[in-house]
Amino acid sequence: MKTVIALSGLLLGSVSGVTLAHAECGSMTIASMNWQSAEVISNLDKIILNEGYGCSAEITVGDTVPTITSMAEKGEPDIAPEAWIDLLPDVVKKGTDEGRIITVGSPLPDGGVQGWWIPKYLADAHPDIKTIPDMLKHPELFPDSEDSSKGAIYNGPQGWGGTVVTAQLYKAFEGDKAGFNLIDTGSAAGLDGSIAKAYERKQGWVGYYWAPTALLGKYEMVRLDYGVDNDPAEWKRCNTVADCADPKPNAWPVDTIVTLVAKPFSEKAGPEVMDYLKKRSWSNQTLGQLMSWMTDNQASGEDGAKHFLEENKDVWKAWVTPEAAEKIEASL
Repeated sequence: MKTVIALSGLLLGSVSGVTLAHAECGSMTIASMNWQSAEVISNLDKIILNEGYGCSAEITVGDTVPTITSMAEKGEPDIAPEAWIDLLPDVVKKGTDEGRIITVGSPLPDGGVQGWWIPKYLADAHPDIKTIPDMLKHPELFPDSEDSSKGAIYNGPQGWGGTVVTAQLYKAFEGDKAGFNLIDTGSAAGLDGSIAKAYERKQGWVGYYWAPTALLGKYEMVRLDYGVDNDPAEWKRCNTVADCADPKPNAWPVDTIVTLVAKPFSEKAGPEVMDYLKKRSWSNQTLGQLMSWMTDNQASGEDGAKHFLEENKDVWKAWVTPEAAEKIEASL
């Protein structure tokens, strides 16, 4: 009888130990923004935290502004894996200063990269073209399909911030005097289609795009330098303002992307969970290739996360403990 009681106590202690370990993380919410990279990374975190660390994580769908604002003001949700904090610097600072949120590493240390791009095959063939001023010397390499005497710079659709900046940079660098037309592609599909068409025909193309994206995971592009440093004050005064009449040449700043964590969750999650969130990161190229696979296969964020875990064990195992890695691998 004593043996039975002792075994029962040992089993109860083991169960309690597991419960306590899991309770460190417990129920939690992970924000998924409404774009592909954020969808796949939120699902990746859900799988790793649930399977590897015994969390009970659920995904909540939102967008950048309401999610970051809610975290900064209310400490909810618990994690925003891919937070573009340059969009709301004052909100993030206030939430950090008041102890409601902390930043934990970056899922994309390359940052969010916007700007003007050319195909890699063209950059390789013309190594002298490294900057926007270099490119503007060669309208013949980027012919406008509607007017072959002019070069073409492809812009995004109306309503995008990048479209405004591109139009302002076109004025600042005097693209019209260099013999270029600024082309309104009308939609995201129109912009994507112009790149795909040029790439498949190995033609010249230059215009606005950003990374990480599925398209740049499929078509290798090179971002042009600006030939000048970034001037933050000038960027805010005129480069981002549609009706500003006198924009100056300026460099497009790289957007800072971090993982935001609600302070109360960071205090209960335990060091192993927080260590994972600090280590978990991938390059824009790796993510772009994954998103390209997702697009080609009409895959969801969960599908993409599972595909990454199955195909890149050498990458993600470095983010987690050996014990967690074993559990995650067994769940695939």
